[in-house]
Amino acid sequence: MKADLEILTSLAKRRGFAYPSAEIYGGFQSTWDYGPLGVEMKRQIRELWWRAVVQARDDVVGIEAAVITNPAVWRASGHVDHFTDPLVDCLECRARVRADHIEDGACPSCGAVGRFTEERSFNLLFRTYVGPVEEDSSVAYLRPETAQGMFVNFENVLTSSRRRLPFGIAQIGRSYRNEITPGQFIFRTREFEQMEMEYFCDPSESLDWHRYWKEERLRWYREALGVSPELLRLRDHGADELSHYSEATADIEFRFPWGWGELEGVAHRGDYDLRAHAGASGRQLSYFDPERQEHLVPHVVEPAVGVDRILIALLFAAYDEETDDRGERRVVLRLTPDVAPVEVAVLPLSRNERLVPTARAVWERLRPHFRTQYDDAQSIGRRYRRQDEIGTPQCVTVDFDTLDDDAVTIRDRDTMQQVRVPVAGLVQALGERIEASRPPAGPAVETPARGS
Repeated sequence: MKADLEILTSLAKRRGFAYPSAEIYGGFQSTWDYGPLGVEMKRQIRELWWRAVVQARDDVVGIEAAVITNPAVWRASGHVDHFTDPLVDCLECRARVRADHIEDGACPSCGAVGRFTEERSFNLLFRTYVGPVEEDSSVAYLRPETAQGMFVNFENVLTSSRRRLPFGIAQIGRSYRNEITPGQFIFRTREFEQMEMEYFCDPSESLDWHRYWKEERLRWYREALGVSPELLRLRDHGADELSHYSEATADIEFRFPWGWGELEGVAHRGDYDLRAHAGASGRQLSYFDPERQEHLVPHVVEPAVGVDRILIALLFAAYDEETDDRGERRVVLRLTPDVAPVEVAVLPLSRNERLVPTARAVWERLRPHFRTQYDDAQSIGRRYRRQDEIGTPQCVTVDFDTLDDDAVTIRDRDTMQQVRVPVAGLVQALGERIEASRPPAGPAVETPARGS
């Protein structure tokens, strides 16, 4: 059995993945705080992305740009004038909804058919003020994307890191959009975390690089995150869907309970952004090709994804329920070890005063090597179920025999099979089991020929 949105939201709160923000005050408009398990899982997602996109490559570097910057950036990029959604009000219940989200002419809040105000544009930028006086000259914006920070630093990165085309600039950080209708748990929120990369390349090679990054990013979900291929698809945008800057865009989509939804967009942005900022700033944002002895404005391919959307997709993909021979229900998150918030749990058979010191010594031995949790509350059976429900791949049980033979029992989450191993070889045994449970690597995506 797979989870619906209500089941998953309940599990996330109960086990500490995510809580409604400011819940003691009634919450705040689809805003969520991440709990102990949620922050660990987000950290793993970020590190896996950074390793794949930056550290494992020789052609991508990272930056960290400011959240609030010169508002001229957002005027030049088109966000001030064009970053809008179509808005209507329901005349019956006064709900404000996106016009393009209305199905069969019915209000999604009250069901009234055809009772809407005229459509108008709603700008998604969050406005703020810089300085002590709130006046037009001090207006600034919270960034709606991390991308522009990379475009305006193109010249800095090119000069300081001595890059040659093709090369990429990557960034992880928070973005803010004043969404009209946020919802579906953490799928669509007004504050979210993005992982974006701008890949600058020769215009003659840009379509080949766009194809490459579509396949490379899809491969990452299958191999690094372990998402089943039938839950993923790559969908190219039609001409009527393309953004004003895009020559081609494809979405990597996940099959959520409510249907296919975007995880990641891979956009061919052409030279729109560099030319826009060059024109507005008066700076020449181009690349000097030493072989051709000429300047060119690179084209850009942009893979962009939200950390929060990956997290909710992984929870849906991993959720499973099964019933044993005694009719007892077991909830399992079948997360891969690389994204599970806890890799190994240490569980003393009881809180017996002879067992606890030994169990804690085992825990101390494991902590430098794995993400661990120590749990001695309630029966051992309930603790196994609790670890299954948060996705812990391996549990280590310390029992009374451990006091005599200096061995412990490893219990596997998915098979529930148990094996006894010496404490002296525990780190190695767990490492081997975790390595064996990682998704197998497939063939690498072939990179485009340079200078073709």
